[in-house]
Amino acid sequence: MQPKSINAQVYFINNAQIAPMNNLRNTDQLIKFGNHLRALRTSKKMTLERVAFGADVEISQIYRIEKGKINPTLTTLIAISKALEMNIGEVVNADFSTP
Repeated sequence: MQPKSINAQVYFINNAQIAPMNNLRNTDQLIKFGNHLRALRTSKKMTLERVAFGADVEISQIYRIEKGKINPTLTTLIAISKALEMNIGEVVNADFSTP
């Protein structure tokens, strides 16, 4: 059964009410992380394609992470870290403080 949107605030799956994804994450933090990831990638002179291939994910997924459109999973971050030849601590070490 596909989720149904009710006033773009509440979704129902199998008659269970769930919150939309936008309420479960901070978009500003995703954008900051995406900018950080892009800076790491470009500093290593790596293309989106090269990182995606090395991480075994779609190019569009790397692009959407860098744009702050999606919230990557831990396993995806580990794979991206390996593709960048960095440890995960270096990849997620971004300044998430708000101005």
